[in-house]
Amino acid sequence: MTAVGGRAPDLRLAGTAVATWLSGLAGLHFSAQAGALTALLAAAAVVAGWLWLGRRKRTTRFGWLVLALLLGVVCGSAATAARVAVRDAVRTDELVRSRATVTAELIVRDDPRLVTGGRTPVLLVRARLLGLATDDGRRLVAPARILVLADNEDWRSLLPGQRLAATGRLALPRGGDLTAAVLSVSAAPELHGEPSWAQRAAGFLRAGLQRACAPLPNEPGGLLPGLVVGDTSRLAPSVEDDFRATGMTHLTAVSGSNVAIVVGFVLLLARWGRAAPWLAAGACGIALVGFVILVRPSPSVVRAGTMGAIGLVALATGRPRAAVPALGAAVTVLVVLDPDLAADAGFALSVLATGGLLLLAPRWRDALRRRGVPTGAAEALAVPASAQLACAPVVAGLTGTISLVAVPANLLAVPAIAPATVLGVAAAVVSPVWPAASEFAAWLGHWPAWWLVLVARYGAQLPAGNLPWWGGVTGGLLLAGLAAAL
Repeated sequence: MTAVGGRAPDLRLAGTAVATWLSGLAGLHFSAQAGALTALLAAAAVVAGWLWLGRRKRTTRFGWLVLALLLGVVCGSAATAARVAVRDAVRTDELVRSRATVTAELIVRDDPRLVTGGRTPVLLVRARLLGLATDDGRRLVAPARILVLADNEDWRSLLPGQRLAATGRLALPRGGDLTAAVLSVSAAPELHGEPSWAQRAAGFLRAGLQRACAPLPNEPGGLLPGLVVGDTSRLAPSVEDDFRATGMTHLTAVSGSNVAIVVGFVLLLARWGRAAPWLAAGACGIALVGFVILVRPSPSVVRAGTMGAIGLVALATGRPRAAVPALGAAVTVLVVLDPDLAADAGFALSVLATGGLLLLAPRWRDALRRRGVPTGAAEALAVPASAQLACAPVVAGLTGTISLVAVPANLLAVPAIAPATVLGVAAAVVSPVWPAASEFAAWLGHWPAWWLVLVARYGAQLPAGNLPWWGGVTGGLLLAGLAAAL
């Protein structure tokens, strides 16, 4: 068993988390009735197992592990069945078959994302559907999730939380998630009111960061907002391709590492100033909330904040054993609150990377130190290698390739990530009150960003940097089994 901090890891909640995750993922592909039946059967098995174990004078760890797995099945199946029932209650089949034009009332859930590769670029907008109205006067109350595909540039400036109306044609979703329908629109949205103050503040600060980066060279200037807040609207296509080839795309998506860097920097300042523990905790809490507002509190950001907070707790308290059950609890709670995360590749990468850092990195670091490697170098080697190994099965399943340059590229990227993130956040925060200081901070931050551009560029040019592999679930499971055997 892999050790954490020299002791066996505390995996009491790991079984519950994995069972919740997998049952939630399975429930997305079945009907609400099947999910509810699964939850009832698992709940009955939990009660029977609890009574049976309670009557035994001696119980084994295996019995309680099975009980924890069954409890996870109850949580994942019940939560997903409830959401699937809401999704399936939206009866759009008739409207889709008749190609009816509908007017939908929506609330934007996440930032609009530009999707290329088709005949024309379109904006993908995830939204919450409130109701539908057809041309013949029919109305349908539909509190479900919807995916909007828009080819009008006015959709690009929308903020999460914005309420609007849009007219278009409905289509069936691809399935496997909680999306009830797809709405294709060509006209501009009809805005109703304004988003929340937090979303407006985030938009204002993000625009300030973009203004500060505008005078910078194109490649690092477009990368810096992606490193800080996940804004890749100005990211050069060549940089994006290089990052994908070297396994560095996670740097341009808000993750737990971003949260840990920002809050960890505040914690470092608090300790340097000899602040009391309660004051340091309060400052870190304010920094965490502020950063979540800056990058916008979408479901992916909430997930990243949770994962980053777990890593920070382990770092600040020196109790990595406490972080492992906290990770299990976080996975369980997040999947129950939003079962769509069970099928989200970003969620899988965040969880696996965090688990690799907690379970694999300490043992690898200690093994390197026993072989004479300095502490700092051992830490720098163990962290990217453990995270990359943990995420490799998912990446292989998604891309059908295995990157041989991902570990060294991410290792070389480590020294630049923290300064680029901290300086970028500083540029965004001071942009409303001191534009000159904001541009100076962005200018300083573009140097570590330029280093990342160079690492990705030369890493992508290496021969045989990526090997072909089986894609899909089969490829992911095969690589996971191979990694476990090694």
